[in-house]
Amino acid sequence: MSVIDLPRARRLAFGVVLGQAGVTVIAALIAWAWTGRMAGISALLGGGVSATGSLAMALLGFRSPAGASGVALLAALLVGEAAKFCVIVVLFVLVLTLMKTSAAAMLATYAATFLVYWVVLASWLPARSVRGVNVDAMSEREMR
Repeated sequence: MSVIDLPRARRLAFGVVLGQAGVTVIAALIAWAWTGRMAGISALLGGGVSATGSLAMALLGFRSPAGASGVALLAALLVGEAAKFCVIVVLFVLVLTLMKTSAAAMLATYAATFLVYWVVLASWLPARSVRGVNVDAMSEREMR
């Protein structure tokens, strides 16, 4: 059994939100320069929906104190995921019913924000290993 470093997990969750916001701004600037104002705003909205959902998850999913039981941690994560889903659905409904958008730019930026999850996941993977040997700890000479 491994112990979860909850403060580090919280920082990581908020780091995902910040990373998604950064990807959103970059994608919106590219869309604006390449296709025009509507595409830029649509990209900003699509990424904003994703980042806002992730913020809801980070705020609610990691609100448990560091010494909380496993059940309390799981319950908080489930509440966070439910809130994220609801926030994303409500925001997409509002954006799609109240505004004229460029669907391609909005959905492409929404999808691009998921790359942040993959980068964060990769950073949390255990050290690479080959046949149970930690490759990162070996020198180049030992590997040959």
